[in-house]
Amino acid sequence: MARGQGPATQAERTSTVADTRFFTRQGPFSGEQMAKEAGGEFIPARDGHADGRTYVGIGPLQSAGVAEVSFLDNRRYASLLDGTKAGLVILAPAFAKQVPAGCAAIVSSTPYLAWSRVARMFHPARNSRPGIHAMAIVGASSMVDPSCEVGPFAVIGDGVEIGAGTIIGSHVVIGDGVCIGEDCRIGAHAVISHATLGDRVTLFPGAKIGQDGFGFAVGPAGFETVPQLGRVVLEHDVEIGANSTIDRGSVQDTVIGAGSRLDNLVQIGHNTRLGKCCIVVSQAGISGSTELGDYVTVAAQAGLIGHIKIGSKARIGAQCGVMSDVEAGADVIGSPAMPFREFFRNVATLRRLSKKPESGGTRAGHAGAEEN
Repeated sequence: MARGQGPATQAERTSTVADTRFFTRQGPFSGEQMAKEAGGEFIPARDGHADGRTYVGIGPLQSAGVAEVSFLDNRRYASLLDGTKAGLVILAPAFAKQVPAGCAAIVSSTPYLAWSRVARMFHPARNSRPGIHAMAIVGASSMVDPSCEVGPFAVIGDGVEIGAGTIIGSHVVIGDGVCIGEDCRIGAHAVISHATLGDRVTLFPGAKIGQDGFGFAVGPAGFETVPQLGRVVLEHDVEIGANSTIDRGSVQDTVIGAGSRLDNLVQIGHNTRLGKCCIVVSQAGISGSTELGDYVTVAAQAGLIGHIKIGSKARIGAQCGVMSDVEAGADVIGSPAMPFREFFRNVATLRRLSKKPESGGTRAGHAGAEEN
């Protein structure tokens, strides 16, 4: 047994899914129970051998066993369905007739969503382990709900409020006056200041919330820092990825709307406001005072200049440079950003021009220049 590895069954040692050393496990569950949770229709196995069967875990189509659940959401992997040994597969109606005889199914019009719900049945997020570690520091005037978990070396300033069921990881630093709602998850080494967090907010390790925005004036002797007097407001159900940073506002709040998800390594400038359920993907940067409507998607490495507005349900492509307002529902790509069709039309035109042969007169002219 490897050093530091606890006891494990042979199945656990060979499984690549949800190692119980790292993930909680519940179950078993019946097909009917899972179908109810997933919002799908349970279809028993055609050979009848699976009647009354319960399932103990999840796995991919190519390696799941008879007591495990798998799913199919992409046609590219449909060929794996014929040979799967999974006891139950979650899939779309289009694949229902392809399920092997010995395999039960849950049919759903949104199979990936159904899979997510079933996977959470087997492996729910762990609850807090109430208590404040002896090596944590908590300000005397702070109010930490007794059901919270506070890890070692965490530092919680004065006047902090932390709601029920929240987990504060090791080495987290929470500045004076910060308010954190219920059932939040604050990862190791996260730093929070000048901020209020709603319920069920998740900060992954290393996230930095509420630091000074990038604001300065130019004086006769050089740069002079402008006070950043706003806050960061993270509404309910927001998730912030590892090592992402959100600056506090200068004269108004920086706001991340309810349900929004920020990937790792995202930068949000001061006074920026995101609507509800926005997505910002890794290495994207949004400059100060930019406003995003609801359900906006900003793809990886995109950059948005400050003081612009992005309409609801707009989609910003990867590595896009956005320098002006974007209408609601628009899809843009390129730098400077332009509509998808226009961008690819320009690319096609440039390709045709680059392949066009030079005229004979031009070649002769080149030759004459070389001779001279």
